[in-house]
Amino acid sequence: MVVCLAAFLGSGFALATDLSPAGVWKTIDDKTGTPKGLVRIFERGGEFFGKIEASLSDHKRERCDLCTDERKDKPLIGMEILRHMKRSGSEFTSGDILDPDNGSVYRCKMKLADQGKKLQVRGYIGFSLLGRTQTWTREN
Repeated sequence: MVVCLAAFLGSGFALATDLSPAGVWKTIDDKTGTPKGLVRIFERGGEFFGKIEASLSDHKRERCDLCTDERKDKPLIGMEILRHMKRSGSEFTSGDILDPDNGSVYRCKMKLADQGKKLQVRGYIGFSLLGRTQTWTREN
């Protein structure tokens, strides 16, 4: 019985660490709590990236006029806002995330929760303590 319990617990841990953030995620507006958009996260070369797939809000901005890098004045739909995220144990780190509402780019870390149904995305400056976390929900 102990062996069966150990095998069951071990398989659950393996499943948790094998989960991927790849898929479509619904983002939530921090201020209103309403759905804001859909972001597709995909893997390329062992790193994870995310593109805006759709807007779910009444926000009518079509281009990233506030961006200061190569994304300046590019269309928001199809824009890569999450870049170079690498698996580090149960988290995904070492990448960055763009906030298209203000054009700022932040360091980023992500962690899957609720058996892969939720993704905690934390954007920060310098140290992880100086930032904010959004919880995205899996759409597929």
